[in-house]
Amino acid sequence: MNKKTIIFGILLSSLMITSCVKDLDVKPKDPNTILAGNLGDDPAYMKQTLGKIYASFMLSGQGSNGGDDIAASDGNFFTTTRALWNLQEITTDEAICGWGDVGISDLNTQTWNVNNPFLTALYQRLSLTVTYANDFIRFTKGNTDPAVMQYNAEARFLRALAYSWSMDLFGNPPFTTDADGVGKFFPKQLDPDMKVGRTKLFNYIVSELKDLETKLGEPKFSYPQADKAAAWMLLARVYLNAQVYTGTAKWDSCKIYADKVINSGKYSLAANYRQNFSADNDGRRNPEMILAWEQDGINTQGYVGTTFIIESSSDAVYIRAEDFHGLTSNTNWNGNRARKQFMNVLVDTLATYGNKPVPASDPTFSQSKDKRVFLKMKKSMDIPSPSSSGDYGIGVYKFTARNADGSQASNYNVAFASTDFPVFRLADAYMMRAEALYRLNDKANAVKDINVIRTRAYGNASGNITEAQLTDQFLLDERGREFYYEAQRRTDLVRFGKFTDGNYNWQWKGGTFKGANTDSHLNVFPIPGAEVSANPNIKQNPKY
Repeated sequence: MNKKTIIFGILLSSLMITSCVKDLDVKPKDPNTILAGNLGDDPAYMKQTLGKIYASFMLSGQGSNGGDDIAASDGNFFTTTRALWNLQEITTDEAICGWGDVGISDLNTQTWNVNNPFLTALYQRLSLTVTYANDFIRFTKGNTDPAVMQYNAEARFLRALAYSWSMDLFGNPPFTTDADGVGKFFPKQLDPDMKVGRTKLFNYIVSELKDLETKLGEPKFSYPQADKAAAWMLLARVYLNAQVYTGTAKWDSCKIYADKVINSGKYSLAANYRQNFSADNDGRRNPEMILAWEQDGINTQGYVGTTFIIESSSDAVYIRAEDFHGLTSNTNWNGNRARKQFMNVLVDTLATYGNKPVPASDPTFSQSKDKRVFLKMKKSMDIPSPSSSGDYGIGVYKFTARNADGSQASNYNVAFASTDFPVFRLADAYMMRAEALYRLNDKANAVKDINVIRTRAYGNASGNITEAQLTDQFLLDERGREFYYEAQRRTDLVRFGKFTDGNYNWQWKGGTFKGANTDSHLNVFPIPGAEVSANPNIKQNPKY
């Protein structure tokens, strides 16, 4: 999908119907302007409109031409990927944000309530994506043009992906499909009981994705459009967390779909781990990328996605543009960094420093043999308060606006990154299959998959593990080492029973310096209070 598609696709849910003015044959003068009445005139219009659904996961709206899709004091602040990253990262050991914006401290300390603006923003954004997809699916259903049939399948996939995040984060969101039509009505949950409703939503997502296996394009048919491999990855991921969502583990099913991705023969690990987080990480040049939200500095401008991750992690002293990431305008926001507990996950200090304190002479942990380490020592590893400036903690510079070799991107912009945000990459297929095999008591093959990942990380077999070393804790830690800052940590910690009331705490969890257990009801975020107040069909999640 051309990046311009993301900018020019226009979808107005209230207008995705045939015009009532039957005697007017209205054609747009600008071929990039799509009206509901002429949407079916050309499959190219369909593709541009589909681009709007893809863009809804990354951008705030149509920019100066149409404004933000959801009104906010700062449209960039409450976009899907940015809000998702906050909920998945700064609620964990991997990140903490020093900004004083309303709602940030609540996430830093796991003390949020039903009025947290980031919860509300993500809830609304995911619901809006579902609405866009429903309209498009309804309008294109029954169309026999092969291209339009393909677009219909992609929209169904994107709807399933939005629902999968809603299920993971909010448990039991309201449910609508293309059969519901457009109009003013109060959507319902699949069941008022959170556990039952979540299980029903899980079953719906699985059913949709299995049906799409025969309808989506073959793996790597046209990056960044969703294909069969993307559907397999999403199936593997929801099955990976099936016990959390439904109470019943589905490890065998997780393995089946991870197998399909790995055995497709279409993907391989990038030789350089950093390429997955650089400006040349797109699936046209990176053999590992399966699905990502495409960004470039020219056509997808906004302080969102990877631009947000890079700039919020940057500062004028420790993570400087000229040293690490390459963006030079509106830079150094000095907000996000890791807590020191995560440094101990990512850096093997015993092997690297003989279990001695990290020396001041190695501020970037360059002595680590694991080349996934993109950390920087700051003023102090300890963070004095949840709202302390970004000068405290462990700096993270994993994402960059430069190419993997340090050169400048061809579509470079001084303010906006050209680095795609990874949704699915091949390494996760190996790690999900390894976890499934481990749970199925096949440690020998689980170790083989993990060592594929660690061989890339170390450059040789020196970091490989044995069956005796493979434990629950190792699996969780290895996922942290491979996927940090990719908006997966909270989900992983919940699955391993360590997000709230487990035996793992980090600075300012629960609002205390040393960290404290929190109540397990926080494993699921609340339905936003405004939604519960406005919609009589919605039952709030337990204990909120």
